[in-house]
Amino acid sequence: MGEPINLSLPSVVDDFDQAIDTGWEYIRSSESMNKLFYAASAAGDFSLIWHALNLARRMNNPSRRGSVMRLALVLGAESLIVNQGIKRIFRRNRPEVGSSSHPHKIRKPLTSSFPSGHASSAVLAASILSEGSNAAPVYKALAAIVATSRIHVRAHHASDVIAGAAVGILFTKLIRAIR
Repeated sequence: MGEPINLSLPSVVDDFDQAIDTGWEYIRSSESMNKLFYAASAAGDFSLIWHALNLARRMNNPSRRGSVMRLALVLGAESLIVNQGIKRIFRRNRPEVGSSSHPHKIRKPLTSSFPSGHASSAVLAASILSEGSNAAPVYKALAAIVATSRIHVRAHHASDVIAGAAVGILFTKLIRAIR
């Protein structure tokens, strides 16, 4: 068994992330934005928001047999691939934060920062939930808020979130191709 792979991102990515983080400080000074983004980040933990929304859709439309289990399996597979696969290749450090940097409680992630699993699962779940739904704009807006929350709460760099969203799009295309 050889050494684990540890790919690095180019320094221009760090420069981009620093610029976004610096610009984001103004938004972090708003208590209403803190409440929104910290709640969204917590709701995205373990894809709770997506499972709850899917269950609510199923309860509202009992003919959607198997939809709850299908989304759970898809999100479980996505999480396994992102957290135990892709993140182990990059092993990127999470943003540096001081002890007073979090005005609200946040779960401390144990995995690498790149890519964002919250962003990946948000894009994937919103895409699946949006299929044939009048609520598609709501699902997509929620996905954007959950993904962006990870920058706000300093759990991820902006490039982690962008990469996570791209992974979510790739998973969506793969699932649609398999169907």
